[in-house]
Amino acid sequence: MTAKTTKINDMINKDLKDPEFKAEYEKQMASLESAAAIMQAREAAGVTQRELAQRSGVPQATIARIERGANTSVATMTKIAVALGKTVKIEIV
Repeated sequence: MTAKTTKINDMINKDLKDPEFKAEYEKQMASLESAAAIMQAREAAGVTQRELAQRSGVPQATIARIERGANTSVATMTKIAVALGKTVKIEIV
């Protein structure tokens, strides 16, 4: 007997038909995209979270939370971006 396998994308696509699930999914994906962008920019600059905290004036614990997907303000994101020699771009599509 073989077990039926379900691909995660198939499950998500099915669940995205539920408006409440879709709204929460999109919210979480936006947070994760921001987290990934900060982490990638920091790593590309070759700095640790601690070094970025010193450069930006944002506590290291806050940077760690942002990189884990926590929501933050545009002002905080801007401080981090400037410390990395980057800019913040907000896009609504």
